[in-house]
Amino acid sequence: MKIIKKMWNVLLLSLIGIGVSGVTVLAEESKEINVVFTHDLHSHLESFYLEEDGKGQNVGGAARIMGYLEEQRQENENLLYLDGGDFSMGTLYQTVYATQAAELRMLGYLGADAATFGNHEFDYRSQGLADMLHRAKDSGDEVPPLVVCNVDWEGTLAAEQAEDGALLQEAFENYGVKPYIVVEKGGVNIAITGVFGKDALACAPTCALTFRDPVEAVKETVEEIKSQENVDMIVCVSHSGTWEEEKKSEDELLAKGVPDLDLIISGHTHSILKEPIIHGDTAVVSAGEYGARVGFLRMVQKEDGRWNLEDYQLTLMDETWKEHEDAGKKVEELGLTIDSEYLSGFGYTREQILVHNPWEFTEINGLGEKLQEETLGNLLADSYLYMVNSNDTGDENPAVVAVVPSGCIRDTFHKDKDITVSDAFQVLSLGIGPDGVPGYPLISAYFTGEELKTMAEVDASISPMMSTAQLYSSGLTYTINPSRMMMNRVTEVELQDMSGKVQELEDDKLYRMVADLYSGQMLGAVTDQSHGILSIVPKDAQGNEIPMDRMEDHIVYINGKELKAWVCVAEYLDSFEKNGGDSEIPEYYSTVQNRKVIRDDSSIGAVLSNPNKIAVAVFCIGAGVVILLVLLTVLIVRSIKKRRRKRDSLY
Repeated sequence: MKIIKKMWNVLLLSLIGIGVSGVTVLAEESKEINVVFTHDLHSHLESFYLEEDGKGQNVGGAARIMGYLEEQRQENENLLYLDGGDFSMGTLYQTVYATQAAELRMLGYLGADAATFGNHEFDYRSQGLADMLHRAKDSGDEVPPLVVCNVDWEGTLAAEQAEDGALLQEAFENYGVKPYIVVEKGGVNIAITGVFGKDALACAPTCALTFRDPVEAVKETVEEIKSQENVDMIVCVSHSGTWEEEKKSEDELLAKGVPDLDLIISGHTHSILKEPIIHGDTAVVSAGEYGARVGFLRMVQKEDGRWNLEDYQLTLMDETWKEHEDAGKKVEELGLTIDSEYLSGFGYTREQILVHNPWEFTEINGLGEKLQEETLGNLLADSYLYMVNSNDTGDENPAVVAVVPSGCIRDTFHKDKDITVSDAFQVLSLGIGPDGVPGYPLISAYFTGEELKTMAEVDASISPMMSTAQLYSSGLTYTINPSRMMMNRVTEVELQDMSGKVQELEDDKLYRMVADLYSGQMLGAVTDQSHGILSIVPKDAQGNEIPMDRMEDHIVYINGKELKAWVCVAEYLDSFEKNGGDSEIPEYYSTVQNRKVIRDDSSIGAVLSNPNKIAVAVFCIGAGVVILLVLLTVLIVRSIKKRRRKRDSLY
């Protein structure tokens, strides 16, 4: 009996062991996926100087990112690499966007499994994007799949820009752009879709495509995936973004509206999400901008088929990461085309040193956040007047005012660093001219003194709510009292030259002003956007109104070429006095010059004195309302008294 009992015990333990072993095997077979993600790279194929928390260092660049990816791939065979769009526009590499497709080809070299479009992919208009896609496809290099599910082709081809729409449709089809793709990584089947957000569209004035509602389009795409594909996970690379206010945060709205999404790579707002945003079973992640940081996460599948986020890291691509040698050679190979195809037309090379900078300028992420004068803005605006007034532009009248909105400034100059041609370009890198050459050109137009005052008022009242609208000027000085009524905050506006000499503005006199093409068009649209409440109307030298669709007729040319905004900066920096062969930015730019003076005074006299036309109108309306209320009160009181007398007479 004891022998039999012992045999049963051994058998039972064996069965238990098998069971435990089976559980262990099942646990080991739990599906897992590792994801690396980037977004808003903005043509930063080379490393760049970054200042954070008082520390400056070189970060980013495709060679470092490739070194990081190689290390991750050695540790994780099932690594998925995704990009959330705006891979272009931000450095000189964008100048060969249409001819070399440098950014997309580098994403392919890095092994991106999928990417989507951002608003800046449309900066060079439909022809530029179409040419880029064809060039990437025909390059012979590996290029990443591109996914976007909410293009409304029917609406696009029925719209006013149908010809551009057809051009893009053909380019999308040739490249192989799809609403979604399915990839397999380590036994995990992953569906990847892409979406173009509402704010992204609002930020893409040159985009000829019509888009469907992002949430509805993704929802339909996810339903199609679930019915047509056998997948373990659904991911969306979104160029929509996140905001502090949750009800306006597009990718959070997407997570809530499409709960079957497991992961959203959120581009567009350049957000650095140190912790993922979780809604239900959907994780929203962002890694910042320019490839300074790369995101990594690990997800493990749960018993119900959804996924747990087990690990999440944002890794700074600093000098501790070894650059991948072959990736560096690839970047350099593409960089050589910048000199030959673009800069040679201006007589420059990429690394040509223009000047040394001994001064502290505001970091780009802080520019425009506070209503104030900025030395960098002064420098850029001064460069416009320098170039226009020191060259024959076909207008005998000198320009007296120049403006630069903070939203057009894309980088800063760092203290104790040499400024190269590449740096000068990056500060004002946006746009393309009608000549098809990258870089916004300057336009020249005339405005009355009263309109220049209105411009200052737009800066004073609108920029605190919209930082990209803040204006930095040359030739003007104005005083702002933030305690006054909105659109009545500017108390004084005068002309001021660089020596500090001031001159009174005459309301009806015409003054020549220069700005880049985009800014000129935006200022010219103020009258329509404000329904005539504010009047800023561009004019020619004779005072004739310039229609918005004819602004390009007033581009500034020098020797038959469009004068690019960034070239003004480069030429101005190169003009500074050289001492023994070296030149520095003058001490003049080490401090502000009273071009924008903030005097916050909440006293009754300061708030109500010297009102402008808008304030007078508001005061009159307010007074009218008060008088009306008083009259109504008197009538009501009289009516009550009359009823009381009538009632009393009955008794």
